[in-house]
Amino acid sequence: MAATLPAAGPAAAADPQRLTVDLGASEGPVMLGANGSLYGVSDDGVPSDAAMAPLKITSISQKPEGGAQHPNGDALTVSKSFFRNGGGEINVMMQDIYAKWPYEDLGIDDYLPKVDKIAKEVSADPNSDRFVYIPFNEPDQIWYKLDVADQGQYEKNRDRFFKDWKTVYQRIRAIDPDARIAGPNEAAYHTRLLKDFLAFAKRENVLPQVMTWHELGSGSLRDFQAHYDDYRKLEREAGIAPLKINIDEYANRRDLSVPGQLVQWVSMFERNKVYANMAYWDAAGNLSGHVVRSNIPNGGWWLFRWYAGMTGNTVKVTPPQPNTIDTLQGLASLDTSRRQAQVLLGGSAADSDVVVRGVPRSVFGRTVTATVAEAAWSGYEGQHAAPRVLARTKVKVADDGSVTVPLRGLHKMSAYRVVLTPGGSGTPSAASVPWSASYEAEDAAITDGKVYTQGTVQNANGYAASGTKDVGSLNQPGSKVAFSVTVPKDGTYDLAILYGNQSGGPATQKLIVDGGAPVTVTYPSTENWTYRAKKDVRVQLKAGTHQLTLSKGDAEVTLDRIDLTTRTGAPSASYEATLADISGKPSYDYTSSAGVGTGSLVLRSGDKAVFDVYAPRDGYYTVMPRTSAAVKLSLHGETVTAAPGRPLRLYLVAGNNRIAMTSGHSAVRSLDVSGDGSAAGTLSYEGAKATLAGGAKLVDSPHASAGSYIGWLGNSSSSTAEFTVDAPRSGRYLLVVHYAHNDRRDNGHAYNTDIMSRTADITVGSADPVKVTFKNTWSWDDYWTVGVPVDLAKGANKVTFGNASAWAPNIDRIELGRVVG
Repeated sequence: MAATLPAAGPAAAADPQRLTVDLGASEGPVMLGANGSLYGVSDDGVPSDAAMAPLKITSISQKPEGGAQHPNGDALTVSKSFFRNGGGEINVMMQDIYAKWPYEDLGIDDYLPKVDKIAKEVSADPNSDRFVYIPFNEPDQIWYKLDVADQGQYEKNRDRFFKDWKTVYQRIRAIDPDARIAGPNEAAYHTRLLKDFLAFAKRENVLPQVMTWHELGSGSLRDFQAHYDDYRKLEREAGIAPLKINIDEYANRRDLSVPGQLVQWVSMFERNKVYANMAYWDAAGNLSGHVVRSNIPNGGWWLFRWYAGMTGNTVKVTPPQPNTIDTLQGLASLDTSRRQAQVLLGGSAADSDVVVRGVPRSVFGRTVTATVAEAAWSGYEGQHAAPRVLARTKVKVADDGSVTVPLRGLHKMSAYRVVLTPGGSGTPSAASVPWSASYEAEDAAITDGKVYTQGTVQNANGYAASGTKDVGSLNQPGSKVAFSVTVPKDGTYDLAILYGNQSGGPATQKLIVDGGAPVTVTYPSTENWTYRAKKDVRVQLKAGTHQLTLSKGDAEVTLDRIDLTTRTGAPSASYEATLADISGKPSYDYTSSAGVGTGSLVLRSGDKAVFDVYAPRDGYYTVMPRTSAAVKLSLHGETVTAAPGRPLRLYLVAGNNRIAMTSGHSAVRSLDVSGDGSAAGTLSYEGAKATLAGGAKLVDSPHASAGSYIGWLGNSSSSTAEFTVDAPRSGRYLLVVHYAHNDRRDNGHAYNTDIMSRTADITVGSADPVKVTFKNTWSWDDYWTVGVPVDLAKGANKVTFGNASAWAPNIDRIELGRVVG
């Protein structure tokens, strides 16, 4: 675990590497360009509003409406939720109208009617000015073969492409005169093509408004800067004003979900002020591997949440090794109005010093509070709680205007955030960092299993694995992995298991501690063996060394790593008010660094702060505002008044919850949240309690909570499931639906899993039905949850599920909890 300001001791074997931040060297306003995604949104509700809104996503790329390339992700359809949650613009991948990959080449005459249809639909949309047309995708490889070495063949192919580019460009503009068009959109950077393209496009008056190409190699972390510099040089030589750039596919599988990898990509794109969308290697609807299920953050999500929280201007960062693959990289910002500097960094396990120069005394005073937090890798589908604060330290600004924050014990796959705020008086609360240790499966004693190497620089499209290795083929009766672990004291430990399970349903292993009685560990399905998820269990251990053995149970599970962490009580987190999202014009007060160390946010009438609060599961949590006066909290459509320091019992859904705070006048230090998600006081109804009609029926299943679920629901207006729920009092409730389904449509893409969502219309009493989207759960036997705010009257209420036009998901059970418990 990383910590700052280590105690004095023997000199290290090597001097720490240094990442230098110059607050006096502005690069211009924070743009947040690098947080985009290709097919990051699949449906309205996938991902959830609470997962999307905090990231302030500037662009996404999606297929045209009705495009045959994938079963979902239609640009106009997903635009509703994207724009509702503050999204910027949508790139329309026009050739995704075709079904095959690579696209079937039926000639330009086949394509033009499709272009007409797309342009008419987009131009008719009320938000048409927020769409960008991308007429061709990877023309250097598909249709035109512009990457051929032979110059004569290249020129022949190039001229065909240029002719078609002009034709399609003019066709779009004839229908949508204000259209913004992007291209040429090569699979890789080609200076030869771009030089010719710029000259042609300028001469023929068909210049794109947005320049696009892809950066999809591990070498991009080394080469992008040279590509960018070369492109800007080509523009200058052609007499063309700088175009907006969108690197509309970037990163490899080994990068996605990994904070320490992603920060390397984000830093180079933000530094150059270009927009960029992460690639679509797997499934749509999870922001390229950063949202678990529909609403749960992983470590990568938290990195992008930090990125979205950067305000003011970015400033110059000098890493130890610029433009070098898999090394310490970072980006930084200074907001003089908020009196905050932020540094995001990662990519290396070596000891590091963050040296911040040019700390303005007029902004920060003579001391600063340095707050360090870690966003760890939790897998593509592993939940990640709010990043743990590792250190809060008050530091004197040196005579030369610098502050040095030492970081030790870094993890290569983690990203770190350093926040500097004025020191003020008082002392910040010491960070509470429990003991923790990690053990790689490949280093354990393996019986009837095999060590595999996963995502590496050489195999960049392999999936990420801790230490680049995992243990698979644990499919024999005697297969097991035995970990030797040593813990410092007697007590309860949280055991996190990073695993993969593509067995087609829940799979099990037996956990045996020191040869004792086996305990069954059940692993939900994952997309495939290497699409890592995280299973949390608890173990009781005495101080000393133990053997923890995971042996084969039902089906097969791949093991990557285990983490053991001292359990110190119910999970808790303090969300700093001065780092919350704001609207209005609140002020920032740093006269005291007590508590969370980052001062207070002063809310007045018209101001609002929004906190992103993590919950490990659906249920009740204790929420306490650290404020100087009463505030109002809004959650799930309910508003409640909170007195300073007085705990509230609020119902949170699994994953991220956006809690808004307002006040007539209050200084807010933090919003403190604790608990495991209590079910006490909730209402619960099994599927067997529902009245079924029109073909919906109970289906037996050993995986359902009470042995059966509601299946064959929907696909007819008469097929419904009606629950009668008895509310103890009227008010706003969360309806939590436990569901499963595994709809897919395989388009024959080797690297895409074309999962589909289902919907259900939910009607409460006489209210209008609400359409709710349910993401694919990877198998028919894995049950996930979706929370839906509803209003109930005191006494009996009818809650009806249906879908007149398509199948609804299978429903295991429902729960209801009043938002304010």
